[in-house]
Amino acid sequence: MTSESHVFSNGQYTARVAALGAELCSLCDHTGRELVWNGGAWPRHSPVLFPIIGRLRDNHALIDGLDYTLTQHGFARDRLFRWVERSETGCELVLEDDPTSRALFPFAFSLKLSYSLNDKGLHVRYSLTNPDKTGILHASLGAHPAFVWPLQSGIRKTDYVIDFEVPEPGSLAVLSEGLIAEDERSSPVQGTRLKLEDSLFKDDALIFLHPASRSLRFHPEKGDALAFSWHGFEQLGLWMKPGSDFLCIEPWQGYASPTGFDGPFEQKPGLLHLQPGESWQAGWSVALQPGS
Repeated sequence: MTSESHVFSNGQYTARVAALGAELCSLCDHTGRELVWNGGAWPRHSPVLFPIIGRLRDNHALIDGLDYTLTQHGFARDRLFRWVERSETGCELVLEDDPTSRALFPFAFSLKLSYSLNDKGLHVRYSLTNPDKTGILHASLGAHPAFVWPLQSGIRKTDYVIDFEVPEPGSLAVLSEGLIAEDERSSPVQGTRLKLEDSLFKDDALIFLHPASRSLRFHPEKGDALAFSWHGFEQLGLWMKPGSDFLCIEPWQGYASPTGFDGPFEQKPGLLHLQPGESWQAGWSVALQPGS
């Protein structure tokens, strides 16, 4: 297994996925315009968040009476995945537990990612399986794709909005030193529309713990739009580093530990609990929609 990447295309889009982290590193339209953030102020593109999302209190997980260290977003984004399949229009990769992973997270798992292109855009699918014959797999899994903002030259960042599928009036979670605070934040979404500006992210991500929407459009008033949808994931994060030219649209199954949580890992809110042999699937899709 190497750290090589795989390039695939369908004429409308060309994508590149790396074995390291099974990360989507590039997505270009038919003109060669890059849609995915190419690194810089934030050095990643679309990391896989597993087996945790966000932070644990003091980066520690108590599992079966033993203390394990798991840093922010877990280890999958920094591990080499094994190629299962590579084709002209997609690929599939897998990461399985091994002695290195079990030193950090003592559970058996099989995590597959598949990427495919068709006339409706790029589709990313996640499948998490518990191969253990007796034990339960407790984990979270999330996506963290970053898209270029603005999508095209000549348009200001502040001209961009997000239009959600349905109104999102519910309050948002607040982060305190990377953990979910007891306080909540009133929604900055007006009806279905969120007007984007750097100041929204001065206190970190916007975290929708119970979004009603399963799709959104990221676009200026006039210009090209990204249509983004997801399924299987229950939470949604939006994040950017103030002053940078990207926006992360992040469907999650799970979230950071609450500030007051100090129990065993399996009791942490937001986890999946997969029984022996059980699998869980989720995914997201993105397509470019030409503007006026």
